[in-house]
Amino acid sequence: MKKIRTILVYLGTCDGDMDKGNLRADVNVSVCRPGAYEKFRETGSFSHLGTRCEIKNVNSYRYIQQAIEYEARRQIEILEDGGKIDQETRLFDPTRLETRSMRSKEEAHDYRYFPDPDLLPLILDPAWVKRIEESLPELPDAKKARLQSQYGLSAYDAGVLIIESDRADYFEAAAKGRDAKLVSNWVTNELLARLSAHGHEISASPLPASDIAQLVELIETGVISSKIAKEVFEHMWAGEGRPAQIVEARGLVQINDTGAIEAAIDKLIAANPDKASAVKEKPQAIGWFVGQVMKETGGKANPATVNDLLKAKLGL
Repeated sequence: MKKIRTILVYLGTCDGDMDKGNLRADVNVSVCRPGAYEKFRETGSFSHLGTRCEIKNVNSYRYIQQAIEYEARRQIEILEDGGKIDQETRLFDPTRLETRSMRSKEEAHDYRYFPDPDLLPLILDPAWVKRIEESLPELPDAKKARLQSQYGLSAYDAGVLIIESDRADYFEAAAKGRDAKLVSNWVTNELLARLSAHGHEISASPLPASDIAQLVELIETGVISSKIAKEVFEHMWAGEGRPAQIVEARGLVQINDTGAIEAAIDKLIAANPDKASAVKEKPQAIGWFVGQVMKETGGKANPATVNDLLKAKLGL
């Protein structure tokens, strides 16, 4: 089964009383081997593709999905066993979650098709087609692949960004010289959620890409922690200025001074000797100390430094 890679699905007739939630769809499914679809794209010849089977009158989106999954598996098993797919019309049984043969009349002559004598042949100049292809903007699939290779993004993150060209452009503007994964997280999570809640498109974002870039830079350089960054973002959205200005004005710089952090830790251990002793037997209890130190420093202490110092002090 692993040799069959491409599943082609085409929804044919789709009707019903949609306003009443009623749906009827014809689902065409075929499978083909690796490289076959690419040859079809190159040559335009359907001979490279698999034989399709049409599933009639599927009446819900859930059944459409189940019908496609079953029919694709059925065809793959037949081909991998050396068999041949018969072009036919099938029905989906929602009780047994399988398709079954309905009729085999699928050739053109069965439907009395005939050429329209009034239509002239359409002949396209390959050079003209090539010029059109070259003039097209970067298409979504190509952009997704480039974002993955150029910025090291996951397929999911790249897929979210290419939904709109403005979204991808915003990301790329913010990611110049920055941690691309971190930029992607801020764009696709915090920023898009806030824009959606306020009915804004990203092209009209009140926060320019340069602000997100600067916020990420402050995290990368250790000026602020990820937790503080969320607070800074709130002030950015409220229109209080650029990230660096907000951090300075509100005194949100992360505490990296080990002396100050050590003092807070020593004070905490002295006040809780029983808990400090118990940590050696239950190392995960160090989380309580981390939380208390962060609380004592107003969330500004560097979390990595806090963890390292606590482990040393508590003998872990």
